[in-house]
Amino acid sequence: MEKLLEQTLLYDFYGELLTEHQKQIYEDVVLNDYTLSEVAQERGISRQGVHDLIKRCNRILQEYEAKLHLVERFLTIKSRIEQMEHSLRDTQAPDKEQLIRQLQDILENL
Repeated sequence: MEKLLEQTLLYDFYGELLTEHQKQIYEDVVLNDYTLSEVAQERGISRQGVHDLIKRCNRILQEYEAKLHLVERFLTIKSRIEQMEHSLRDTQAPDKEQLIRQLQDILENL
């Protein structure tokens, strides 16, 4: 998974568990694409301090995911729903029973 997408998903699911200070800096750097220098100057801290805080936040968010697996579950469900959509689009026959069985199979695998 692309690093920025991974960071965004982790933050979406677990960001509220960070402190307010961590959230503000993480959002500025990762989500708003400010440079470390810009954030450091705005917050009155060193560039290295911002860098360390981002690394620490990434580690914290990854630890939450390792324990709770919410992002993994979300991506699995999203994939299964996409399978269901493809099944609906690919079904040419008006056989509703066949479609219902296909959808039930997909849902059971969730």
